[in-house]
Amino acid sequence: MDWTLLILLVVPTVVHGNPTVTVRTGSGPPVGSDQHPNSVPLSEETQTTTEVREVVVEEVMMTGVLNPSHYPARRAATVVQHYLNTRYGSPYRWIFLSKVHSGSAEVSGQCSAELLFPGGEGQSAPQVQASCEGLLQSNTTAQEEAFYQQHRASNNMVSGNDIPDSYGHMEPNMKPFWHLGGVASSFIMLKESNESTLYNMAQVANFTQLETEKDQLRVNYHVLLHEMISQEIIHWKLLVTWSPEQGVQVLQTELQPKCHNCEAPPNTTN
Repeated sequence: MDWTLLILLVVPTVVHGNPTVTVRTGSGPPVGSDQHPNSVPLSEETQTTTEVREVVVEEVMMTGVLNPSHYPARRAATVVQHYLNTRYGSPYRWIFLSKVHSGSAEVSGQCSAELLFPGGEGQSAPQVQASCEGLLQSNTTAQEEAFYQQHRASNNMVSGNDIPDSYGHMEPNMKPFWHLGGVASSFIMLKESNESTLYNMAQVANFTQLETEKDQLRVNYHVLLHEMISQEIIHWKLLVTWSPEQGVQVLQTELQPKCHNCEAPPNTTN
């Protein structure tokens, strides 16, 4: 059954946003070759809220509004958060979900998005189409360029581990690498998400900067992703490249064996 929900959320980072998210499940129009691989065109068939979770069906049928405290709203908003990171993220621009609102809010930016969870058998990545106003008003170009010039030289490569540590602390010079790891993780979390999951990055277990190639900073990451519904900690290794001109790219991904005794580190989003 197709379903649609409309929500508002705040996505703070170095910039703030207030996306309006439209979510549909079921079959949908094919993705055009000229579009982002995780996008679908907005369609006229999008309607107002019906509901997907039995626990809130009665409420939605009576009010036409999905309670933002319920998991379906937060799951959908988090998927859009990951999508926005894959498009706009950088070491100084990491978008994360702060709060889901049921109505309008006065914030500095607004996004509208349509999210499709494909139906049928097998795992298929959600498809997102989003347009934003004001989300990128904060100019991080100078910070990004300074970071890039500082770390592109082969004699200034950096490594780190346990970011944040068990007390939720990280050194200031580690924050851009933490943000870059979070943005790169969004590529994985977007692909792995469905209407029954809720992912965030819990920790950068370790990272190692590699030699710059083709003017791209290269970093090997080992990240811990927290699937909050199952409470599972999932380990991934990523090869990530970034430059101010080309943005973040994830060249290689490797799912690691399950760690049955792992616990989620403190969640830090600064």
